[in-house]
Order: sequence, then C-alpha cells, then structure tokens
Amino acid sequence: MRLIPRGMLGCCLVGVAWLCCPTASDGENWPQFRGPNGQGRSSETALPIKWSLNENIAWKTSIPGEGWSSPIVWDDQVFVSTATEGGTSCRLLSLDRLTGRVLWNKEVFRQSTLRKEQRNSFATPTPATDGERVYVCYGEGGFAAVNFAGDVLWTNHDYKFYGQHGLGTSPIVYQNFLIMARDGSSEGPDKALGWQKPWENSYVLALDAKTGQERWRGRRGLSRISHGAPAIWEHDSVAEVVSEAGDVLQGFDLRTGERLWSHEVIGEGKVPSTTLGDGLVFAAGGWGGKETIKAFRLGARGDLGERELVWEQAKGTPKVPSLLYVRPHLFTISDGGVATCLDAVSGEVHWQRRLDGSYSASPIYAAGRVYFLADDGTTTVIEAQSEFHQAAKNPLTGPIQASMAVSQGKLFIRTGQELYCIGTE
Repeated sequence: MRLIPRGMLGCCLVGVAWLCCPTASDGENWPQFRGPNGQGRSSETALPIKWSLNENIAWKTSIPGEGWSSPIVWDDQVFVSTATEGGTSCRLLSLDRLTGRVLWNKEVFRQSTLRKEQRNSFATPTPATDGERVYVCYGEGGFAAVNFAGDVLWTNHDYKFYGQHGLGTSPIVYQNFLIMARDGSSEGPDKALGWQKPWENSYVLALDAKTGQERWRGRRGLSRISHGAPAIWEHDSVAEVVSEAGDVLQGFDLRTGERLWSHEVIGEGKVPSTTLGDGLVFAAGGWGGKETIKAFRLGARGDLGERELVWEQAKGTPKVPSLLYVRPHLFTISDGGVATCLDAVSGEVHWQRRLDGSYSASPIYAAGRVYFLADDGTTTVIEAQSEFHQAAKNPLTGPIQASMAVSQGKLFIRTGQELYCIGTE
C-alpha cells in the first residue's frame, strides 16, 4: 500500500453536499446505473433485509431476450432494456412498479451484432431517465429516447462502437446532457490497438437529451479500453464530468467538453464506474496481478500523473464491481468474493471477509447497510461499519450480473430471465 502523509489531506475533507451520505426521504427514484448520483447510495430507510424465493417477494416478471443492463425506476414505472432475436432487436420494457405487469414492450431500433465477450451482452448499458424520457443505448452504439408511453422520440446512430470486450458502460443524464464514455478499440487488422496498445480515438460524448444531437466530444488523448460509467462532481457552482478509461482518470467541463485534468491509472479493460467522495475520486485499475485502488485529490488542473495521489492500496481491488463510498468508509467486493472495508481518507484496511460466490454487480448502500449481490443470486447484507457484521444472507436463483435498483421501499433485482421486486406486496 502506498500512503501519502496525512498532513497533505486537509483539502480532501471539503464537503460537497450531494456526495455526502444521503438523508432520509420517502419515495426516492432510481433513474440510472447506481442510482440518483451514480454512486450506489439510496436515501430510503425502510427496505427489506431478509428474503428468499418463498418469502418477501412482491412480484417477479419474466424478461424476454438477453441483457445485463440494470433496472431503473421512476415513480410507478420500472424500465429495463433487453435484446431479442440474437441481439438484433433492441427493446425497452416498462413494468408497473406495484404489480410487475408489463405495460409495454417496445422495439426502439434494430442493430448489427458485433464482437463481445461471453459475459457481456448486446444490451448491457443501463437506461437513464430524467422523468420525461428514458434514454437507452445498445451494443452497436445506437442511442434512443423513449417517452413514458413507449413512443420513440429520437434515435442517433452516428457513434458506432467496436471494442474487443463489447459495449459495457452506461449513459448518465444531467442538466439536459446525455453523457457516455466511448472507450473501444480498433476494428482494423491490429486488434490490440486501443485494447493492449494505447490510442487516441476514445472520448466522452455529450448529447442534447431533448434532440439527440451532439453537444460536445471530449477527447481523452492516449488511453485504452474501459467500461465504467462517468459521474458528476459538483463544486463551487461548477459541474465536471469525471470519467476513467484504460490508463487515465479524467475530468471534463460539463458545458464544453474541455479536458480539465488527467491522472494516471495504468490498466486496460476497467469495469468499475467512477466513485467520488468528499473531494476525492477513487479508481480501481491495473491487470494481471498488479491491480490497486487509488485515491486522488480533486481540484487540480493539467496532466497530473500521480501528483495528486493521496493513497494506493493493493488489497480488495475489484475488476468488475464498482467501489462504494459511505463516509468515512470505502467498501469493495472483488470478483472472487472478498469484501473489504477501507478507511476512505487513508486507504487503511478495517476488515476483509470472504463471501460465498463470484461477483459482477456493484454493491449498494441504504439505511446503514451494504448489499452485496453475487452472480448466483445470493445477497449478503452487512452493517456499514468499521467492524464486520453480517445482517442477513438471502438466496435467489441466478445467473446475475446486473446491479440492484432501490425505490419506494423495494429492491429490484434482474436475473438472466426474470425481474424480481423484493419486499412485501
């Protein structure tokens, strides 16, 4: 573990209101991957802790086709994307949140199926909504906006995607910007270009949410494949888009797409999404036995390398699930099932425990607890504390790679064939 002296950490504790742990409220929506701020935290307080296939299941509904996108929830509608007909038919479903009844199942467009890894799908990007439109993206890179009645309002196929792993990241929506990272690789004869060899063709894209037209394209410079969703850092009445790719962790001006800063985080094929907390940004990077978690101080400008590095920790590094910041802790779950609680300020390990199974879904926090969802459907619930305490272990039937959604006192879990609503009817 690499540590930076505590004397250098003073400015890291500047509070940013929406990055702090949420306060209690009722009826929170879950509008995009990892929830309201893309950080995996819910402000809801009355959530189920224990369930099984025969207990505390409000409803379950079959979902056609194949897709590893996560469900999202707005008011009384649950939205989930999928791809049928071998991945060529790109569909969006709306379900009644109270009953699980399918309200509509809409083909938004058709696509060609390009290369992907076996664990990926042609409908992996999680939809996002602003309460008026639902925004979807599929494996070939096409976008669409659909209203809550199921009408397609616009489509955009100008940003074809190819990557050795397939398209795995998700869009976010913020202040009429639809933002998505595009970190692919070359479709040409040298397939290692952009994957194992850095290239300059990756970018962060912002579309106008109302029209689907390009607002800006933020160029990364030299980078490699990645799959994490970006996040928004608000500070001093300014908003920055923070996004990680292979070898880099970067910030872009929300209005113009100008690249403001860039940190070095070596490694390609990164899946965990950007995690923020109290003036720090946390990144999981590396590959081939050299994986680490890094914490950088936000606020500097330029090509920074590791000058703003606060700490680096080799223990508990995930390759797929995202990190979870819950002040003052950073929780992680490795692909192989090792759960870790770190001190977010110093990087020191509070505890580690091996949980059963393998993990792809990102953990979520609500009501003082962390929920770890395994690939076989088992959810381990722990107290969000500096000492390990397991509150429950709950079985479902996998396979599962999508992350949970939380809304209106319920948990929503997508398996390979079904969507579950966890909680009393």
